[in-house]
Amino acid sequence: MVKFAPLKIPLERRLQTAAVLQWVFSFLALAQCCLVLFIALLFTRFWLISVLYATWWFLDIDTPSKGGRPHRLLRQSIVWRYFKDYFPITLVKTADLDPRQNYVLAFHPHGVLIAGAFANFCTEATGFPDLFPGMSPYLLMLPLWFRVPFFRDYILAGGLIPSDRDSASYLLRKKDGGNVVVIAIGGAPESLDARPGAYTLLLKNRKGFIKLAIQHGTPLVPAFSFGENEVFDQVSNPKGTWLRRAQEKLQKIMGVALPLFHARGVFQYSFGLMPYRKPIFTVVGKPLKVEMKSNPSPEEIDELHKKYIEHLCQLFEEHKTKYGVPEDVHLTFI
Repeated sequence: MVKFAPLKIPLERRLQTAAVLQWVFSFLALAQCCLVLFIALLFTRFWLISVLYATWWFLDIDTPSKGGRPHRLLRQSIVWRYFKDYFPITLVKTADLDPRQNYVLAFHPHGVLIAGAFANFCTEATGFPDLFPGMSPYLLMLPLWFRVPFFRDYILAGGLIPSDRDSASYLLRKKDGGNVVVIAIGGAPESLDARPGAYTLLLKNRKGFIKLAIQHGTPLVPAFSFGENEVFDQVSNPKGTWLRRAQEKLQKIMGVALPLFHARGVFQYSFGLMPYRKPIFTVVGKPLKVEMKSNPSPEEIDELHKKYIEHLCQLFEEHKTKYGVPEDVHLTFI
């Protein structure tokens, strides 16, 4: 039985739904549409647009790896306030960040569409500049998307940069500080385990961010997004099943994961690709001091990795009951 949305819904809620709808579209299809548009224009009388853009792209090719091009006009758009209020999404501060330093902020969990990280670090809707004055967040994203015409400029304006070592190092090397490099540690593979009630993190063998922090002497900041996995359901895909094997193989080939997620629709609540209206609380923990070493040994990386996991678990245990996580639930790592 399909449960339809009532006809009389406040305008505020309709605007929230519209804001999230365009975000889902942007996440799932905007890049493909931009690529098709770029190619299609070449075969019309407007071919010059694509040619001029290609010239601009060539001249601007290093920008993503040189700190990007965040634009406050996009980050402060009223659309993101409606987006934030749909769930709603809240950014929770537990400690100050020194604007004279740079930081590596490790975000957990990835979720299906990483809604919490986007709202908190690619927009100003949840108040990042007020909570952390003097700090500028940069969320890492697969380099693949920065090769898509038009789309690359859109994500650059949101403060996204490629998820490669050079891009992160460029910001962490800046001596005047004030940069927060945000890394969703589990990445796309972790999204295959994102479902309500899941607290499994892909972290056991994820040590690149640890080495990056040591090489730059950059403090590590854990952030856990309570509710991130609650906003979408996912088709059952336990490890070892044909579906999971197919998803993992496609992920290795394409570089992006393809979770078969579902939730609600725009005009009905029974099925669709719109997320559920479930609250998300992104708690930013205290910085973990890191001693700088240009060439850390595997033992030094393992030691800091272990210390980081303890730091993250402490953050989770301290806050979980405030945000509806049962007392007997703990983080597990794979």
